[in-house]
Amino acid sequence: MRNSSEKCPICKKNIVSDYTPFCSKRCADIDLSRWFSGDYRLSSEPRDEDEIEELENSLKERLDPNHNVG
Repeated sequence: MRNSSEKCPICKKNIVSDYTPFCSKRCADIDLSRWFSGDYRLSSEPRDEDEIEELENSLKERLDPNHNVG
């Protein structure tokens, strides 16, 4: 059970159990839009050029199985 003094991270109002950890659907949607727009990011280790190329080719193959790598 959450502490009733916990606040919504968006507007700082008291949270509502239906929208935990937010106070409303509006604040939950604001948070989600921030993830989609890239405002929030998870950091990772820098990748070298060969690994980036391998990942790009893998993605291209998944999106277009007829894609010729090279």
